[in-house]
Amino acid sequence: MLEPACQADVVIVGAGVAGLSAAQRLNSAGLSTVVLEAAPHVGGRMATEKIDGFRLDRVGRLLFTSYPELRLTPGLDALVLRPFAAGVLVHAEGRVHRAGEPASAGGARGALDAARAFVSPPRRLRQLPSAAEPVSRAYPPLGGALDQARLSAALGGIAAVPVERLLARPERPAGRALAARGMPARTVEGFLRPLLAALLCDPDLATSSRCADLTLRAFASGRLCLPEGGADALPELLAGALPPGTVRTGVRATAVSTTSVTTAEHGELRCRAVLVATGARAAAELLPGLRVPPCHPVTVVHHTSDEPPTTDAALLLDADRRGPVAHTAVVSQVDPSRAPAGRALISSTVLGVPPADTDRAVRAHLAALYGTATDRWELLAVRHTSDAVPAMLPPHDLRRPVRLLDGLYVCGDHRDTSTVQGALHSGRRAARALLKDLGAARPALPAPPLPTPTAA
Repeated sequence: MLEPACQADVVIVGAGVAGLSAAQRLNSAGLSTVVLEAAPHVGGRMATEKIDGFRLDRVGRLLFTSYPELRLTPGLDALVLRPFAAGVLVHAEGRVHRAGEPASAGGARGALDAARAFVSPPRRLRQLPSAAEPVSRAYPPLGGALDQARLSAALGGIAAVPVERLLARPERPAGRALAARGMPARTVEGFLRPLLAALLCDPDLATSSRCADLTLRAFASGRLCLPEGGADALPELLAGALPPGTVRTGVRATAVSTTSVTTAEHGELRCRAVLVATGARAAAELLPGLRVPPCHPVTVVHHTSDEPPTTDAALLLDADRRGPVAHTAVVSQVDPSRAPAGRALISSTVLGVPPADTDRAVRAHLAALYGTATDRWELLAVRHTSDAVPAMLPPHDLRRPVRLLDGLYVCGDHRDTSTVQGALHSGRRAARALLKDLGAARPALPAPPLPTPTAA
């Protein structure tokens, strides 16, 4: 039995994917868990707005079918992934090229089969073909036959390298490491640099080269994809798989200790341990002395049109860097559930500080990238997030401690890699540390009620 003063074994502050994945594992092991979230919804930065039938991601982080934690995290059995077309499209030297297709996969259909095969029993994520499978338009490859062969060999090689060997390589800024890869300048500048900038949300490529190698490995091992229905599908699945009443939204934590959490709405909640699973800045407010890494700002601009660009369901990168857009996609071609029938959803990402007139600048750039007029496109939303992605500057510790004190823990993408994979993995590490310290006492109990709200 719990001590009389305790209302839960563990109180988790923050209902992002890191905190929710930890809650799943703790609950499965028999520890009673309460998850407190200050916002009115779960997910944190993995938020999706619903506007007139459109589903608009706030940050728009891309996933990979090769992320192990998507298969290993309890509660994600029903997750449906919508893959992009194989490889990417690159706007370079004034033309659109195709690059990065797996050489041995037999084109888009073979790459989809390879991605499906990667998801092994007993868990199998559902991956549906994108609306444009097979490829609907031909684009010239980037570079000559020798360039393509070298790139395919490099991607195949990094896919086969064990993670431990990648992490043992010398560490330096990713931009400097690219120059030492022995690849033609056209391949580096026309494909690797814009690809890594998009995936790391780092236009300067100051990210640790080890983290960049992990990202290239994920790209070479699987497919870029989106959760069906929006980014919030993933945290909502995690929250929905927990016992009713476990997740409490609209509850703001103001202080934490090893045995309690104080909230603005309900006073003190007693427990045996506390896990802070917020973003880095919010975590540091509750845990003085916690290091806050610099963050990459991201702006996502959503447009719609009843005459979408004639492209397939691929990510389009800008290698020429002649405008603010780092990458863009007709998202409704990848996941039709994100737009009403007969309408296209075009989502574009600006890295760094956005221009003053963001919509005007983005429209002009998209017209050049897609080769079509954009003045009649309807603007749906411009969403800027200043702390969208924690920077992973060298030297970067990919396994920052999750146990701060006996009874006080922290997790999130700022403790691991700054990806959805990293957030989920940090939640798993935190749950493992908690279970080692507390043990599993009994079958999980329903979450207890919160104390009566304090008077204003």
